[in-house]
Amino acid sequence: MVGMILFAILAAFGLTVLAAAVKIIGQAEVMVIERLGRFRTVASPGLNILVPFLDKVRARIDLREQVVSFPPQPVITEDNLTVSIDTVVYFQVTDSRAAVYEISNYIVGVEQLTTTTLRNVVGGMTLEQTLTSRDSINGQLRGVLDEATGRWGLRVARVELRSIDPPPSIQDSMEKQMRADREKRAMILTAEGNREASIKQAEGQKQAQILAAEGAKQAAILAAEADRQSRMLRAQGERAASYLQAQGQAKAIEKTFAAIKAGRPTPEMLAYQYLQTLPQMAKGEANKVWLVPSDFGAALQGFTKMLGAPGEDGVFRYTPSPVEEDLPKPEDDSAEVAEWFNTQTDPEIAQAVAAAVAEARTPVSSAIDPPPQYPPLSQQRQPPSDYAQQLPPSDYAQQLPPPPRPRHGATDL
Repeated sequence: MVGMILFAILAAFGLTVLAAAVKIIGQAEVMVIERLGRFRTVASPGLNILVPFLDKVRARIDLREQVVSFPPQPVITEDNLTVSIDTVVYFQVTDSRAAVYEISNYIVGVEQLTTTTLRNVVGGMTLEQTLTSRDSINGQLRGVLDEATGRWGLRVARVELRSIDPPPSIQDSMEKQMRADREKRAMILTAEGNREASIKQAEGQKQAQILAAEGAKQAAILAAEADRQSRMLRAQGERAASYLQAQGQAKAIEKTFAAIKAGRPTPEMLAYQYLQTLPQMAKGEANKVWLVPSDFGAALQGFTKMLGAPGEDGVFRYTPSPVEEDLPKPEDDSAEVAEWFNTQTDPEIAQAVAAAVAEARTPVSSAIDPPPQYPPLSQQRQPPSDYAQQLPPSDYAQQLPPPPRPRHGATDL
C-alpha cells in the first residue's frame, strides 16, 4: 500500500517535471527563457525542452503586427484651442529580448510616447492646419515613434489619427461657416446661371434683331423695287394717256376748225357766241367783280373788222377762208408707240416678284446663320424716284412722244 502511494507520488512528480521541461510554442510566437534568473535564450516556435527547476519562461511575445487604439487625448493647438485626438498605432516586435529587458511595458511606453509627440506636433499648428494636415501629422508621429522605440525592439509601421474633435463651440462655428460657404457657393452658382441665361437671352435677342433687321431690309428693298416698278408703270401709263389725250385734242381741234370753215359763220353769229361766253367767263371762283367795258360796241366793231370785210353797203361781213380739201394729215406713229399700250406684265418684274415670294415662303432654319454681307449703299443700285430719273437726259428725250404738229389754221383760231 505504501509502495503504491510512493509510486503515485513519483509519477505525479515525473509528470510535473516533464510538463515543466517540454514547451510547445505556436507559430509567430517566441518565449524568452531565463536560467537561474539570467537570460538564456529565445525559444523559437515548435517543441522546446527546458531544464526543470533551472529554466523559466520569462515572457511569451507575439511577433505579429499589433494594432493598439489609444483613448482620446486633449491637445492644445497654437491658437489656444483644445481638441481631442484619438490615435491608432500599428507596430511589431522585432527583438523579443529588447522588448522584455529594455522596457517594462512597451505598450504603455508607446502610448505615452504617442501622446507627448502628438502634443508637440499639434502644438505648433492651428486648428485649421490640424484638421487639414492629417498625413503630415501621421508622418511626423511615425518617424518619432519608430526612432524612439527602435531600442525597445519595436518597429512602428503606421500611425493614424482616427478622430479630431474640436470643442462644441468651435464645431458650431465651423458648421455655421460651412453653411455660409455652401450658401455662398449656391449664390455664386445661381448668379453664374443667371449670367449665362442673360447672355443666352441677349444673344437670342441679338440674333432676333439681326434677323428682323435683315427682314426689314429685304422688305424695304422689295418695297422700293415695287415702288420703282409701279412708278415706271404709272409713268408709262401717264405717257400713253397724255399721248392719247393730245392725239384726241388734235383730232377735236381739226374737226372743229374744219366745221367752222365749212359753216361760214356770220359776224352776228360770232357776236352772239361771244355774248354767251361772257357769263361763263364770270363764273370763276376767283372772279369776285367783273366789269363790262363801256365801249363794248366798239370792241365788237373791231372784232368784226378783224374777221370780216366791208361790203358794198359799208357793212363788215365775215368772209371765211376757202376750204382746203387736201390738207396734210398728221404723221402715223402708231408703230413707234405701239409698245406703250402693251398691258402684259414685264418678265423681269414677274421674275422679281416670284423670287420675293419664294424667299418669303422659305422656312427659317433653327441654326442662326451669320447675316450676309452687303456692299455699301454707294455701290448699290438706287431705285429712281420717278421715271425721268431712271433714264439719262438723251434717252429720256428719245422716249418722249413727239409733240403733235399744229394743224393748218389752228394758230389763227
